[in-house]
Amino acid sequence: MLVETTKLPGVLILTPKRHGDARGFFSESWNRRTLAEAGVDLPEFVQDNHSFSTAINTLRGLHFQSPPNAQGKLVRCGRGALFDVAVDVRKGSPTYGDWVGVDLTFDNGRQLWIPAGFLHGFVTRAADTEIVYKCSDYYAPESDGGVAWDSVGIDWQLTAEPILSGKDAAAQTLADFDSPFTYEPQA
Repeated sequence: MLVETTKLPGVLILTPKRHGDARGFFSESWNRRTLAEAGVDLPEFVQDNHSFSTAINTLRGLHFQSPPNAQGKLVRCGRGALFDVAVDVRKGSPTYGDWVGVDLTFDNGRQLWIPAGFLHGFVTRAADTEIVYKCSDYYAPESDGGVAWDSVGIDWQLTAEPILSGKDAAAQTLADFDSPFTYEPQA
């Protein structure tokens, strides 16, 4: 497992090994022991989600779940291609409001670990894109929230107007967002 850090402490890019031959490939996309041996200790996952988007430029986000139901997410692309984004929204964080984006594709096999305290969003780069992700807490509608996709300064590299849900189109701006997350420096 290749583990890469990003400019946002705690947000990681994980690339599992692929074993391929003429038939295709095999890969362990999640193995707690392999990650622990690489020095990565992720929380227990309790839910897997699968999202399908038919059109290029489908943008979902920026989403979060507030405490006590805050979620960390391990995101990968099951088919197609997407640009996946994490935004630090922990009050007091030296990187508050900063974002990192990573191309996740079926071909590159990369995954993005987004801890609780970060917004999450993505835009599809290919038609019929599938996003598969593990969550560290259950979905809780009362804790569900969002921030406007265009209020953070993210370069989404859109090729047309984004396709949004009504909820995402009406989301509050980052400037108006009162974050429920607090930065806790690591000892």
